[in-house]
Amino acid sequence: MKSDMYRYLSALFFTALLLVACNGKDNHSAEDVLKYNQVGYFTSGPKLVLLDDQYEEILIKDLDGKLVLRVFADSAKFWEPSGDTVRRADFSWLNSKGTFLLEIPGCDVRYQITVSDKPYDEVVRAAIKAFYYNRTAIPLEEKYAGYWYRQAGHPDTVVYVHASAATEQRPEGTVISSPLGWYDAGDYNKYVVNSAITTYTLLKALKDYREYFDTLGVNIPESGSGLPDLLSETLFNLRWVLTMQDPFDGGVYHKLTSKQFDDFIMPHESLSDRYVVAKSTAAALDFTALNAAASRILRDYEELLPGLADSCLAAAKLAWNWALQHPDVYYKQPEDIVTGAYGDWNLNDEWYWAASELFIASGDPNAKNLVVTYYDQPSVPNWMDVRTLGTMSLLENPELEGELSLPLSEDFIALADDLVSVWENSPYAVSIQSFAWGSNSTVANEGMLKMCAYRLSGNRKYLESAISDLDYILGRNATGYCFVTGFGEKRVMNIHHRPSEADGIHEPIPGFLAGGPNLDVLTDCSDDGNERSPFPAKSYVDMVCSYSTNEIAINWNAPLVYLVGAINASAMTK
Repeated sequence: MKSDMYRYLSALFFTALLLVACNGKDNHSAEDVLKYNQVGYFTSGPKLVLLDDQYEEILIKDLDGKLVLRVFADSAKFWEPSGDTVRRADFSWLNSKGTFLLEIPGCDVRYQITVSDKPYDEVVRAAIKAFYYNRTAIPLEEKYAGYWYRQAGHPDTVVYVHASAATEQRPEGTVISSPLGWYDAGDYNKYVVNSAITTYTLLKALKDYREYFDTLGVNIPESGSGLPDLLSETLFNLRWVLTMQDPFDGGVYHKLTSKQFDDFIMPHESLSDRYVVAKSTAAALDFTALNAAASRILRDYEELLPGLADSCLAAAKLAWNWALQHPDVYYKQPEDIVTGAYGDWNLNDEWYWAASELFIASGDPNAKNLVVTYYDQPSVPNWMDVRTLGTMSLLENPELEGELSLPLSEDFIALADDLVSVWENSPYAVSIQSFAWGSNSTVANEGMLKMCAYRLSGNRKYLESAISDLDYILGRNATGYCFVTGFGEKRVMNIHHRPSEADGIHEPIPGFLAGGPNLDVLTDCSDDGNERSPFPAKSYVDMVCSYSTNEIAINWNAPLVYLVGAINASAMTK
């Protein structure tokens, strides 16, 4: 397989580049000595690297070797999740644009760093473009996809109603059409629950930073249509989500899938029958929330998208009514289906999110009452906990806080303050404390919340803490990897993603956020003799077999888009 040989060659090259030539008591390899943002730093922004505890200073020189800045590191601190001790070295005083060499006395290796006014523009473009690469139904043409062009896969114009989703109007085996949408992750299936948080997050990014995203082009087929490219890409999935509603009763199918996961083949080679599987209350509520939110955001584009906002709101109301009549239809995986379940047995957060969005969009008094009933303190969002999305939307309308008599802004800022407090005291200068499946998305979502707090308050501590989260993602983490494909010196090369593995191209599709370290599954690569670190912040392997640490997912890329776009936009207007 391509990954085995290329992984070996990449590792060999990287080891040669960062030669083990560090004279310390433990003779650590150069790649362990320094953790840094491998993409770049803002000219006028915070700049931080992490040093192995046996080193105490860094020297920053220009490309001619002239010393620009000497920085002494802070005292060494132990970080339990990584099991190691590091020192922070802050070189924010360097406020000149350019490429610099970073040296560590006692370590005969140089690291190259970049300082610029726009260090992350290509990162956000790639993160958005990654969704294009995961499109179903259409061919990816070379003029848009470059090296990664491919044939169309999964048109989904012939989709069967599974027995679990059968009704009198649509009995088992009924053929329906449900085209468009993105592949959910490393597999070839589509899931409403995960699509809802993903699509909402992208729409939220567009709404919050419209001036920035309005002019950001990513070279997709819809470029030049008059719509922002981010919106055009998002609509490709939103239009699919709308097809997942049963027009006869308003219920929403939980997922569209084959019965089993495909092998690592290209999309057009996957010819298995496809099914819509089961309706669920979770899917109906997430569908309601997404489409109600979309209806108000799309009002600004009515001239180019006539009637779409009204259609989204009408669909949201139908799904809401179905959920009211079926409040406890939990998804149960049928025996003949083994693809992702996205099961959730606590729907309080879904009720709150759906009620919040429907109340904002329509003023529904019953929805208003349920917002109050299901309100709870916000938390870092994920597909299984979406309550904070409702609060984020409500906070866009300050007058609603008094009408609802809820401490929305107070509780939200308290959450952001808690995250900032952890960041300030963390040896790795990051807020994450629990490393679950998709831990890198936790970092991205925490950064997103901080940027929302920055929008609300104008307090720069939230912006600086969010930038630090991005530093983590781009290399200043315990593994030393830059976790966005296509970027960094120590790159992720072998993501658990069928097209990237099956296309015969060495480089993975760029712009995807790898899942990141965790201890959830330690045996996914055991057949390859791999042993994972026992420390959660280091338990990561860059291998295709590691679905637990190296898969990609649309709901992980969405907060990355928000985080990087928000940081870029805020830097432009600081």
